[in-house]
Amino acid sequence: MGSYAGYLLETFITLVVVCGLAVVVLYGARRVGIGRQSGAIRLVGQLPLDARRAIYLVRIGEAVLVVGASEGGLTKLGEVPASTLPVDVDPKPLRFSEVLARVRRKKEPDDAR
Repeated sequence: MGSYAGYLLETFITLVVVCGLAVVVLYGARRVGIGRQSGAIRLVGQLPLDARRAIYLVRIGEAVLVVGASEGGLTKLGEVPASTLPVDVDPKPLRFSEVLARVRRKKEPDDAR
């Protein structure tokens, strides 16, 4: 086997090992609960304005903070009582197959014309 083929094989094996390690670390982090919300702070809603700006509603106890996020950081825009917000309804997360089906339906031309 030539030196070029050896380097290619070594690179491929290293890539497989790194990807496998990443999967194991992410699985372990999910099992431990890293990245999940906890405590009295909860994200109630968000509105992306463009690629780098958004408005968030953050519930802390009985108050809801309106926070703006941009390149410059986070800014408190206001505060509203939690009682003025609509009742929380946690939507069921969409599966990938449902999202893919929606995208396909939008791209298919209507045959009824």
